Amino acid sequence: MKIKTSAPGKLMLFGEHAVVYDRPCVVTGVSSRIHVEIEKTDGHFMVDAPGVKDIRFVEETVRIFKEKFKTGNGLSIKTSSDFSCQYGFGSSSAVTVATILALNKLYGTQLSQKQIFDLGYKITLEVQGVGSGFDIAAATYGGTTYFVTGGKVIQPLNVKTISLVAGYSGIKADTPKIVKSLKLKIKSDKTKYNGIFDQITKIVEDAKIELKNSNWRKVGELMNKNQQLLESLEVSTEKLDTMCQAALSAGAYGAKLSGAGGGDCMIAIIPEEKRQSIEQTIKNVAGQIIHVTNNAPGVCLE
Repeated sequence: MKIKTSAPGKLMLFGEHAVVYDRPCVVTGVSSRIHVEIEKTDGHFMVDAPGVKDIRFVEETVRIFKEKFKTGNGLSIKTSSDFSCQYGFGSSSAVTVATILALNKLYGTQLSQKQIFDLGYKITLEVQGVGSGFDIAAATYGGTTYFVTGGKVIQPLNVKTISLVAGYSGIKADTPKIVKSLKLKIKSDKTKYNGIFDQITKIVEDAKIELKNSNWRKVGELMNKNQQLLESLEVSTEKLDTMCQAALSAGAYGAKLSGAGGGDCMIAIIPEEKRQSIEQTIKNVAGQIIHVTNNAPGVCLE
């Protein structure tokens, strides 16, 4: 029996970094997906995972699942991806969640959505040592989700598809390294950084309301405020700043980096009629436009 599953990539809309420290964020699943195909073999364990940056996420998923449910070792796993793992779309989380669902179906373990999330989050921490779990939540639940560190709150938001442009900076970010570097800075001045995270929390709470109301101009203003605070955390880069400014100059309501910073992507919330000119302006500053839709469904059988 061959099982096929897929899980979406993600874009962080609001709240990155703060979410590592018991604060909320808003994340959306994107239409580009990771696909997993799995079947039992006669005892051999084989993984063919092109497009997955770190194969340990697949290997650790199988190891922990096997340990938990006393399943066999004979498996063949193949993956494919609709997007480059360079983009920072959460390919590691998507492949983890898609693999869990495939194993769940293959062995009939009847895991709930929350159990899939919990297992995926455990695997992320095992492999990279840090993480809030928001990317696992996006891969599991899809849609647009209000999330608090570790899955304390996972609340799907009833949001219409957002007019969003995503641009890749051309630089691959090292998320664990950036998170650990910021952690060291926080130790030296907890008051300063807690103050910034409190401001980001207020933005996330406001954005949650404005997203549900489809008040895109206000959502854009909140994005700009969030970006200023990310700049004060020193996680943005000159290239990301330039791309955000380009989008704003062409009529975007708001723009910010999306993810850990240090590279990867920026996003802009836009009036749909200005999409072409905004995308061109980002290209003019050497940004790469990534064509995805948001609010995509979570992990599923194919």
